Order: sequence, then structure tokens, then C-alpha cells
Amino acid sequence: MSEKEGVITGVGGIFFKCRDREGLVDWYRKKLGFPFDGIGASFVFREDADPEKLGYFVWGPFKRETDYFRPSGKEYMINLRVRGIEALVDRLKRAGVEQIGEIEEFEYGKFAWIVDPEGTKIELWEQIGEPPSLSDAPEDVK
Repeated sequence: MSEKEGVITGVGGIFFKCRDREGLVDWYRKKLGFPFDGIGASFVFREDADPEKLGYFVWGPFKRETDYFRPSGKEYMINLRVRGIEALVDRLKRAGVEQIGEIEEFEYGKFAWIVDPEGTKIELWEQIGEPPSLSDAPEDVK
């Protein structure tokens, strides 16, 4: 894989609205063993270009009433993993893609948002730090 900055490196998660978030989370935990941490279920993997580095994919159910997917009216949002988020956002702007809000940074990553031509909100995520630990997950999914 290329080492250049401002590229998509994979899918970082799928986020969706649901009618009964607690019931759905409970079903996925009990039936499929999803390690729900209170926000989502994180699935850890090794980075292809650097096997010493850990990445993670997030399954994230949201309450139906969430505003997090706006301005999209869709029931889901796609999260894409990025290397060099600032370079990617700059390139997208030059290509005429509108950025929603500003780049935000948290202890677990940098985020930016765009909307595709079909109205789907896309969250761009550059991971910072290590994946969440299963030590906080309920005992029955460790």
C-alpha cells in the first residue's frame, strides 16, 4: 500500500439508526457475542501495511432520534478510515466536495464529514491511539 497522505485505507465502521437500541444491542451481545462497550462494538485487526499497528472497525447502533447523521436523512452513515485527513479534506474541497463542519479531534481520532451525491453522510476517521480494550466489556463477551 502507498505511504502517501490523504487516502482512504478502509472501512472504519457502519453506523445506523434503530427503533430499540438497547434491545438490539442485547441481542447482538447475547446471540453473536458482540463486545459492546457502551458506544459500539469494536473489532480489532492488524494494519495491512504495518502489522505491528492495531486498527479497529466499529459497529455502532444509534437511537432513531439521533441528529448525528444530519444533514443526511438516511438511516445509516458510513465511516471510512483515512491516512492524512487534512490532505484528504483539502483534496476533496479542491474537487468540489463540500465538507460538513470542521475537522474535530478526540483522543481516539480525527474526524471530518462529507455527503455523497445520494445524500449519505460519510464520516472520515484517522485513528489516533490504540483500539479500545475489552477490559471494559461485559463479562459474558470477553
